Amino acid sequence: MATLTGTPVVPGIAYGPVLVARTDVSPDAIAAYDGSDLTEPQALERYDEVAGKVADGFAAKAAAASGAAAEVLTASAGLARDKGLRGAVAKQLKAGDDLLASVQAAVESFVTIFTGMGGLMAERVTDLRDIERRMVARLVGEPEPGVPVPEEPSVLVAADLAPADTAGLDPSVVLALVTERGGPTSHTAIIARQLGIPCVVGTAGALELETGGTVLVDGTSGVVEVDPDPEESQRRVAADAEERAALASWSGPGATADGKPVRVLANVADGESARSAAGQAPVEGVGLFRTELSFLGRKDEPSVDDQAAIYSEVLEAFKGAGPGDRERYVVIRTLDAGSDKPLAFANMLDEENPALGVRGLRLSFDNPGLLDRQLDAIAAAARATGTETWVMAPMVATVAEAEAFGQEVRDRGLKAGVMIEVPSAALLAHRMLEVVDFLSIGTNDLTQYTMAADRMATDLAHLTDAWQPAVLQLIAITAEAGRQAGKSVGVCGEAAADPLLACALVGMGITSLSMAAAAVRPVGAQLGRVTFDQCEDAAEAALAAHDPMAAREAVRAVLQP
Repeated sequence: MATLTGTPVVPGIAYGPVLVARTDVSPDAIAAYDGSDLTEPQALERYDEVAGKVADGFAAKAAAASGAAAEVLTASAGLARDKGLRGAVAKQLKAGDDLLASVQAAVESFVTIFTGMGGLMAERVTDLRDIERRMVARLVGEPEPGVPVPEEPSVLVAADLAPADTAGLDPSVVLALVTERGGPTSHTAIIARQLGIPCVVGTAGALELETGGTVLVDGTSGVVEVDPDPEESQRRVAADAEERAALASWSGPGATADGKPVRVLANVADGESARSAAGQAPVEGVGLFRTELSFLGRKDEPSVDDQAAIYSEVLEAFKGAGPGDRERYVVIRTLDAGSDKPLAFANMLDEENPALGVRGLRLSFDNPGLLDRQLDAIAAAARATGTETWVMAPMVATVAEAEAFGQEVRDRGLKAGVMIEVPSAALLAHRMLEVVDFLSIGTNDLTQYTMAADRMATDLAHLTDAWQPAVLQLIAITAEAGRQAGKSVGVCGEAAADPLLACALVGMGITSLSMAAAAVRPVGAQLGRVTFDQCEDAAEAALAAHDPMAAREAVRAVLQP
């Protein structure tokens, strides 16, 4: 029996027929295209028409989605309308290329630029390729490509999935996702987590699977078994379904089996996703409110009043007590614009490496009014709703930055914290806690910066894994600093949604875990099954392991002997 191995990102076991998604435009249609009858102005006008329709399609899907799915779809809409991309097409037209060749050459030039930038910008290459396919399809007279709708419940296999494809998946017919490319923090992984679909990414040989063949996908171990024994597969699926049903009954509050409290929180992007999280999951508040997502696509900075209205929607959704009568709170992250989330009114242009450039808190260095106005709006929303409000800054690298930000927040009567995403901040966590009230670890960026590995580089997917020993060591250092200072240290990256890793994080001293609402019950239920001593043993086992897979196996052995 053949097996394939990839990086597990969403736990769960699924068994069923393979449906291979090949989303390219028909080569015959491309070969038949003739744009010679278009003048240069006519060709550019046709480009504007096609780009507008593609962007509108993304925007419509974003409006019907929420959370991470809405975020990446909105960003793709902005990329389709990008003036730089249009300028590159115009340049190719002027050089004598037809419209189809101009679009392809322009996209290729941006792919090269984004790949060279690395980091989060390299992650946008999948989005660019998706935009190219959709534009080319419209130019040659075909429908925009996309993932086929399964006629029966199936395991979807693809080279990779663009945000528009992943966000539209129906969990009732898509049993699991297996991709050949991508890492644990790719857009496919993030949206699959939100949808609760078992998912394995970076699976070498996945495209060699044939449509109609059967596979068993284990989203916990990352193993894909080809043509497995049907009876044994059905038994494992049934056992997993029973396990999931037990998890779904968890109602909070977050705690270990022996009563050690752990705050289980939600990641949200706007009022709609906040109300959804508050209504569908037993969360005790918000551990990450991504404020920049409310501003993507805006040309001008929203006023203080406009911002306060947006923030109030989220704060209002978590007013009062939550599970166990614990008072809920909302952690608001100030603008994390830059890199793959540019804002027209905030970001610098033409940075050589935006992922390592002026993003997050750094935007305020030359534009302090931007941060001042946002903090004024947050303070106004907190007063209007009465909800306990914490505020944290992203991309903090030095103690001086933390101290200055902390003072600004405290001057407005709010609780101040910073995100630990840069290795320097983790190494100085004890000193950071001398000047702020709490820390929150963003494991996605911390992993990327620690391992110097692009999140979308398939060949490096084993590095962009929060189970990496170096990443776990930095988390442990940060958590221990919080324990010594008696202050809260949370995790709001994708690592918090992994039930096994969540236990190890708690054992290290993490006090809160924030995640997509769909992951709340599995994480909370897993914590409720183990004691704090077991969590500490799990932490020791993970920290002693020599690679991510060994760490997973060691923690599983401690928690599920």
